[in-house]
Amino acid sequence: MTVADRKICMIPGPIEFDEKVLESMGTPAVSHVDPKFIGAFGETLEMVRKVVMSETAQPFVVAGSGTLGWDMMVNLIEQGDEVLVLNTGYFGSHFAECLETYGAKVTQIGAEIGSTPSQEAIKEALSKTHFKFVTVTHVDTSTGVLSDIKAVAKTVKSISPDTLVVVDGVCSVGSEEIRFDEWNLDVIITGSQKGLGVPPGLSITIVSQNALQVVKNRKSPVAAYYSNWNRWLPIMQAYEARKPSYFATPAVQLIFALHTSLTKVLSQPLEDRFKKHAQVASQFRQLVKSWGLKQVAQCEACSANGMTAIWLPEGVQVAQLVGSLAGKGVQIAGGILKDRATQYFRIGHMGISAMEDNRQHIKRVENALSSSLQELGYKST
Repeated sequence: MTVADRKICMIPGPIEFDEKVLESMGTPAVSHVDPKFIGAFGETLEMVRKVVMSETAQPFVVAGSGTLGWDMMVNLIEQGDEVLVLNTGYFGSHFAECLETYGAKVTQIGAEIGSTPSQEAIKEALSKTHFKFVTVTHVDTSTGVLSDIKAVAKTVKSISPDTLVVVDGVCSVGSEEIRFDEWNLDVIITGSQKGLGVPPGLSITIVSQNALQVVKNRKSPVAAYYSNWNRWLPIMQAYEARKPSYFATPAVQLIFALHTSLTKVLSQPLEDRFKKHAQVASQFRQLVKSWGLKQVAQCEACSANGMTAIWLPEGVQVAQLVGSLAGKGVQIAGGILKDRATQYFRIGHMGISAMEDNRQHIKRVENALSSSLQELGYKST
């Protein structure tokens, strides 16, 4: 693919990657027990902890999709365990399906499209059943809905202190504020290709010491091999201690790339990063609102800062709009929400596209979207 042929990737992940990150992907073959790699991996694990503002949590960085993090919940599940899933879209539904695969008895609390389950509904569920853990999708990529994980964790721990709080942060880590220790979180699941700004291929899970203790106290063996934290924990601890170890071959070049990206992310205060993402998101939402368009998320507080999902105006087809923007060098995404996928579209605004104004990524999206809508017959209000 030539530079002239390439579209900027403005979907909600994978996102655009910094040139130095891509250079790190192109390093020559290096052994996974080479001192250079051992040092880089150890530093990467330490930086993962810093990105979610934790002092004591245990990161697991493993080759695989972010979805592998769902599978890793097999470490917490024993047959028949009660789990509460707070569902805000496609990914909440599929997370529940994954948990049921491993024998969890899942209760789901849903909400109207574009909103989040109420605190009252969560309190009611917790008062009736003792749950092993509660899952919440921080940003559901299907809807662009942002959940208040701080409030959820506070509610859960106030009613059931030993219930774990598991956060699907695939579309939030790196673009949304997360204070792991302060908010009393237990697990964050994420991937490399969104707010962390690294090509797809790394599953990243951050686990509290409380959650690790739950694994130690299991009555039955973990029903997994590759996803088993008991196998991965000594590997992660060894690399962080700058010692070689082996269970399965790590994705060496991807970890070099993650090291490069995290070094850049942490070169400035995280508060500044979150503020910039919020500013870019707010300005973009206000612009599309001024055109008469309506976003899927129903309120400002429940709107993600790394992406926006927008209902299509009457008469405009999603395939036409996506194709029109692609012709202008901008790649956006259609919908994926069941029964509504053809009724809306999604745009990502995270990572370097949000942080570095000089790249003009957001402006290119805005211009291409405006002209495409006009060409397809939409007249803004």
